[in-house]
Amino acid sequence: MKSHRIALIATGCAAALLLSACGGKEETGSAAPAPSAAPTSSAAPESSPATSGTVPVSNADATAPGSELKVGDRAVVPFKYGNDKSGTIAITVKSIELGAKEDLAAYGDKAKGMTPVYLRISVENVGGTDLTYSSVRLRAVGADGKSTGVIITGETPKCQSETAKKDFKTVGATFETCVLQAVKDGDEVGGATYGDGDGYKDKPVVWKK
Repeated sequence: MKSHRIALIATGCAAALLLSACGGKEETGSAAPAPSAAPTSSAAPESSPATSGTVPVSNADATAPGSELKVGDRAVVPFKYGNDKSGTIAITVKSIELGAKEDLAAYGDKAKGMTPVYLRISVENVGGTDLTYSSVRLRAVGADGKSTGVIITGETPKCQSETAKKDFKTVGATFETCVLQAVKDGDEVGGATYGDGDGYKDKPVVWKK
């Protein structure tokens, strides 16, 4: 578990969040917790058959960009962390949950109009390269498969962010973490996406709820 700054950005026409007006320039801010406180595709997902073991898996075995998976499915994807660490990892989205608004109390007024989303994932080193102390980022999407319009980073007591430990440099090494996301009050979460690897920015892997 690690402590870090929290940044929130609201987009779209929700003036109650962090934009002064619809179509206006985005404003970003950071704060620390107070001390007291999409249509279903008919195409089958092209996922990798690779399984856990001792044989390294390369990017050639990666799940295809744009693949649509279900919660519980495993995707093998290329991964980079910082300027000097890269390899291949497998991500399994174990659950996608809406949290209670009260969980964001430590964020103060910047969390007004937001409901937390918890993406609980398991990450496996399948390439066998040194990815120690790295972290993995996913994004939540709405019921329509598009951006939720809210970006939030950090953690809550119900969603603890974990990084890879010092042994995350061999095939089969794993860690679990919770990725904090959010939706605007009243909206539903439809899934999670991974879009950080090469070729995935425009065509992320999607896990549908």
